[in-house]
Amino acid sequence: MVSLHSSGRSTHSAQNQAPSRDLLSGHPGHLSVEQQHILDKFKKELAEAGYYDPAKNDDPELLRFLRARKFDIPKAKTMWIDTQNWRKSFKVDELYDTFEYKEKAEVDKLYPRFYHKTDKDGRPLYIEQLGKLDLKKLYEVTTPERQMQSLVVEYEKFQRDRLPVCSALAGQLIETSCTIMDLKGVGMSSFWSVKNYVQEASTISQNNYPERMGKFYIVNASWAFSAVWNLVKGWLDEATVAKIHILSSDYKKSLLEQVPAESLPTFLGGTCQCPQGCSMSDAGPWNDPAIVEKVKKEKEQGDAQQLVSDESASQQVENGSASLAPPVAKPIEDGTTTTAVST
Repeated sequence: MVSLHSSGRSTHSAQNQAPSRDLLSGHPGHLSVEQQHILDKFKKELAEAGYYDPAKNDDPELLRFLRARKFDIPKAKTMWIDTQNWRKSFKVDELYDTFEYKEKAEVDKLYPRFYHKTDKDGRPLYIEQLGKLDLKKLYEVTTPERQMQSLVVEYEKFQRDRLPVCSALAGQLIETSCTIMDLKGVGMSSFWSVKNYVQEASTISQNNYPERMGKFYIVNASWAFSAVWNLVKGWLDEATVAKIHILSSDYKKSLLEQVPAESLPTFLGGTCQCPQGCSMSDAGPWNDPAIVEKVKKEKEQGDAQQLVSDESASQQVENGSASLAPPVAKPIEDGTTTTAVST
C-alpha cells in the first residue's frame, strides 16, 4: 500500500479561506465563525442530498473534506459524494467486515507494508518497503484486485481502529500518520515496473482519504530518485510535497528524532525485534482490549451528543445564526496544516 495520502488538487474560489496565523485553522476546535457556518451548511446540504448520516459521519471527517477543498462547499460536496459512491461500488464496509488476507505472509515476503506502534507525537507509524516490490512475483501469490482490496481495508483499519485509540492515549485528536517509505533497491527500471500500481494506490488515498498525512520520510533513495521524484510530485498537491522529507545517508538519526527506538524496527535503526517479525506483528496500542473497549464507549457517547448538536446547528443555519463549536483537543500537526495519510 502506497502511503502518499493527500488532499487532492486544490483550486481557488470565492469561498477559499484566507491564510491564517493559526496553523490549525479549519480543524476541530479551531473554526472561525465563518468556517463553523460553512460546516453546518455542508451538513445540511449533504443531508438533503441523502449523503450524511450523523451516526457515521462526525465533524472531524467532514472537516477533512472541507479543508481538502479550501472550505469550498460545492467542491467539497462533490468530493464527498464521489467518495461515498466509490465506497458503495468498492463495497468498503463489507470488505472491512469480511476480508480475509490469507496470503498476507506470502505477500509480506515480497512487499512489506505495515503499521507498527507510534511515533513520539502519538501517531500510528506506517512503514512501507517499496524497494522489495516485485509485481510479477507478487501477482503469483495474490491478484491485483485483492491487493487493492487489502490496501483499502488497511485504510479503514487505520481510520476506524488505530486513530481512535491513539487519540485516546494522547488525550488529543490524532488524525494523521507518520510514514516511512524505504526505497532501498528502487532504481529507474524497477520504478517504471511498479509505476501504475503506485499511481492507482495514490489515487485511492488522494481522492477518498484526504488530510491524513502528518510526517512522511523517504529513506534509502537511489541516485536516480530525483528524476523519479519529479514525476511523482506531479500526482500530489504542493502542500503534500512540502510535508515529505527525503533523508540522506544519516537518516537513522533523523528518524529517531521523531520515532522512539523501541517503535522502530532494527533495519531502520531502531531496537524493535518482534518475535514474528515487525511487518507481521501489527504491534500497537490498538490491540489492547481495555483501551479499545474504552474508545468504543466514548464513541457511542459522542455519537449521541453529535445528534443533539446537529439538530441545534440545523436550526441555527436556517435562522442564519450559526455559532462557534465548542473547542476540542487539538490535532497533532507538523508545523503546517495537514494536507494528507498513510497507508
